[in-house]
Amino acid sequence: MAMRTHYCGLVTDTLQGETVTLCGWVNRRRDHGGVIFIDLRDREGYVQVVCDPDRPEMFKVAEDVRNEFCIQVKGLVRARPDGTTNDNLKSGKIEVLCHELIVLNPSVTPPFQLDDDNLSETTRLTHRVLDLRRPYMQKNLMLRYKVSMAVRRFLDDNGFVDIETPMLTKSTPEGARDYLVPSRVHDGHFFALPQSPQLFKQLLMVAGFDRYYQITKCFRDEDLRADRQPEFTQIDIETSFLGEEEIRAMFQDMIKGVFKTALNVELGEFPIMAYSEAMHRFGSDKPDLRIKLEFAELTDVMADVDFKVFSGAANMKGGRVVALRVPNGSKEVGGISRGDIDAYTEFVKIYGAKGLAYIRVNELAKGRDGLQSPIVKNIHDKALDEVLKRTGAQDGDLIFFGADKAKIVNDAIGALRLKIGHSEFGKKNGLFEDRWAPMWVVDFPMFEYDEEAQRYNAVHHPFTAPKDGHEDWMVTAPEKCIAKGYDMVLNGWEIGGGSVRIHRADVQQKVFDALKITPEEAQVKFGFLLDALQYGAPPHGGLAFGLDRIVTLMTGADSIRDVIAFPKTQRAQCLLTQAPSLVDEKQLRELHIRLRNLEANQNAA
Repeated sequence: MAMRTHYCGLVTDTLQGETVTLCGWVNRRRDHGGVIFIDLRDREGYVQVVCDPDRPEMFKVAEDVRNEFCIQVKGLVRARPDGTTNDNLKSGKIEVLCHELIVLNPSVTPPFQLDDDNLSETTRLTHRVLDLRRPYMQKNLMLRYKVSMAVRRFLDDNGFVDIETPMLTKSTPEGARDYLVPSRVHDGHFFALPQSPQLFKQLLMVAGFDRYYQITKCFRDEDLRADRQPEFTQIDIETSFLGEEEIRAMFQDMIKGVFKTALNVELGEFPIMAYSEAMHRFGSDKPDLRIKLEFAELTDVMADVDFKVFSGAANMKGGRVVALRVPNGSKEVGGISRGDIDAYTEFVKIYGAKGLAYIRVNELAKGRDGLQSPIVKNIHDKALDEVLKRTGAQDGDLIFFGADKAKIVNDAIGALRLKIGHSEFGKKNGLFEDRWAPMWVVDFPMFEYDEEAQRYNAVHHPFTAPKDGHEDWMVTAPEKCIAKGYDMVLNGWEIGGGSVRIHRADVQQKVFDALKITPEEAQVKFGFLLDALQYGAPPHGGLAFGLDRIVTLMTGADSIRDVIAFPKTQRAQCLLTQAPSLVDEKQLRELHIRLRNLEANQNAA
């Protein structure tokens, strides 16, 4: 006999009159004047179980059950009495009259109520097993599964082969710090956990597996944010004999299909925007197109104004001055207050800005007298007129300014744009459009200059192919080189990115030359790839999607930790298992490792 016949949350009025056997956890037990009601829960939802004292043996068991007991119930499905239906539940029109009740396993008193919405993340992650029983987390992880299956179906239907690549590999410079794994067999040598399968998937293309994918773990030892984890899941894809536009078209269709399958959402069009335009208009290479605020470029206008903050930035190498017009921001009622401006000033300082200049546009017809700001007196008429013209300012608007090195301006005012757009003020004033806003950002620069190191670094990675005809600029003018790179952006989050790869050894060597990687150094770090490229490597390219990020966006969660079963904290710790942890001296000796700081502390003590 089956231990259960149905999931709790799937018992509906179509089963009225039938006897069902259910298994699950007691979400809540209620004693109503001699009749006991049990809300029984499993991964599909809830069902109400009624325990009547007419069955004394069963009723005695029901009196002793408590929250989170694991129980089995056998009973008759019947309609709920008039006025007691619950339209929020699939099972809301019925209840199960209990005939038999077995406690499969009791539970100690849980540390929190599972329906408590005010739990701290520390509590949730410490007791993650119980946290995962909550309907919110069950729904998130079931959606994650649905997304993964939709991805696999699309890739299988399009001829892609799922191939695993190594978890223990060679440490190579890919941007972030590697997680290192010491080798017991080879003294003083280390494996690295992969930051991505990048090199191996390129080798698979050379090997003739022209369409590869895997949904795999990647590891980066970097400072964490809400959308980052030390280990994260990547939908990794590579294909041969397809160009940049063909790759984008194929995987745009994949993501559209995933959203349709998982959420029944039509994503619609994917606008294509060059990196240079995205930075010019929004200060970001992953702009949130739902926010109706844009930069106005003022660098050329401010070169000769008396306000040194502006003129200094306009005349410095790599400086930038921009304005951000906020419609209705200066209105007396419902506008942005002085306190708000002070808070925004402190906010932009997080991104390196020294302050936040502004102009309140009270009445344009009055000229300077209609503008309220301590900086107006230091800006001549021609520049001031150009500010109002380029921003499209109207009465009641507020204009914020950013002036500094371009990166600081882009980061600070770009973040301010997001903050205002997502604020209550932004939503009330139509600055935020509640929709799905996908896009492609393309034509990234190949290289960015590191002032401190006095050298160029690869913007994506050193295996990205340049636009046709840009190869010869790598030595003479690396800053002009544009890559065949592309990022998919959704609602201001980069959910996937990739490029066409370099498939010729001579072009790859030019990239290494631009990055000041010597032939000897390249051979040590990437020799196995460079050797493989000599054997008729095909033109190839691909991309990788962040599964965690996609599901986070779908659920509306604040953090990717809410869509990962057992995540790490922002300090890269697992509160459930207490990892990372110390290991005993015997294990360290086998690995030929000595903990220098620990020994020093012990000696000092």
